[in-house]
Amino acid sequence: MKALVLDGINQPLQLRDVPTPTPAPGEVLVQLRAAALNHRDVWIQKGQYAGLKFPCILGSDGAGIVAELGEGVDEALRGQAVIINAGHDWGDNPRAQGKSFKILGLPEQGTFAEYVSVAAHYVHPKPEHLSFEQAATLPLGGATAYRAAFTRAGIVAGERVLITGVGGGVALLALQLALARGAEVWVTSSSAEKIASAQALGAKGGANYKDENWAATLSKQAGGPFDVIIDSAAGPGFGALLDAAAPGGRIVFYGATQGDIPQVAARKIFWKQLSVLGSTMGTEQDFADFVRLVQESKLVPVVDEVFALADGEAAMRRMDNGQQFGKLVLRITE
Repeated sequence: MKALVLDGINQPLQLRDVPTPTPAPGEVLVQLRAAALNHRDVWIQKGQYAGLKFPCILGSDGAGIVAELGEGVDEALRGQAVIINAGHDWGDNPRAQGKSFKILGLPEQGTFAEYVSVAAHYVHPKPEHLSFEQAATLPLGGATAYRAAFTRAGIVAGERVLITGVGGGVALLALQLALARGAEVWVTSSSAEKIASAQALGAKGGANYKDENWAATLSKQAGGPFDVIIDSAAGPGFGALLDAAAPGGRIVFYGATQGDIPQVAARKIFWKQLSVLGSTMGTEQDFADFVRLVQESKLVPVVDEVFALADGEAAMRRMDNGQQFGKLVLRITE
C-alpha cells in the first residue's frame, strides 16, 4: 500500500510503498478514503512528543470502508463506512486515562496510508450526512471537544460559553457542539477574519485576545461574564480568563500551547467559586456520545483545505503555519 512515512525528526513525509497490515483477531482492516491532520502530527515531526519511534506513519483521524475482518469479528462490519476512534486503551477509570492509553498514529501506525488495522470496537458508523473528507476530521478533535464541553464543563442550553483561539479543529468543533446544545457562544482570536468566520457559524461575537482588557470588553458585549470557558493556550494569558469567568463558572483547558501558567490569582478562583478543569481526549463512551450528537444535530465540521495523499508534506507545513480555519484533510482514495 501507499503511505506517508516519517523517517526521523524534522524529516519531510515521504510517500512510498509499505506492507499492507493484516488484521489480527478482533481487528478490522479499514481502506481509508480520507485522513485529517492534527497539531500532534507536526509536534511528532519536530520531535516535540514522547515515545518517538521511526520510521512511523502519522495520522490519528480517518474515515473509510471496512475491507477485511480479523478472526472473531462480526461479518456485518464488512463493507461498512466508518470513522475511527483515535483514542485507544483508555482504561477502567472514566475520570482519567490509564497508563496504557495511546493515540493512533504513534506508537501504532496511523491513517496517512491507504489502509489501517484497528480493533473492531474502535470503528463507528460514518454519519450519513457527511462525506468521507468531512467525517475524517471528527475523531481526535471531536472527542477532545466533546469531553471538554460536556463531560468536564457540563455545558447546558442557555449558558454563555467562551472558546479561545478559534480556528483550530478542536475549538471549532467545541463551538459547533456548544451551539448544537443550545448555548450562546463567543470566541477569541488574533485574527479578525477568523472571528468573522466563527460568527458565520453561529458565534455571537468575539474579541482579539491581544487587545488590552479584552476580557472586560467581551463580557460587556456578551451581557455578562461567561459560565464556561474552553481554552487550549494556558500560559500568561490565563489570568484574563479568570476575569472573564462568571461567579461559579468553569474553566476547562485541553492544552497549553503558550506554556505553563506563571502566576495564578488564587483569590479570584476561590472568591468567584470557580472550577478549573483539565481535559484530554475522551473515553469510548465520550466518543460514542459525540458521534451520536453529530448525527442528531447534522453537524458539518469545517474543512479548510483538502490535499492529495502525495501532498501530505505541504499539508503539514500549512498546519505548522497556523493559518487554517478548520481541518486539513488528505484525500486517499475516491
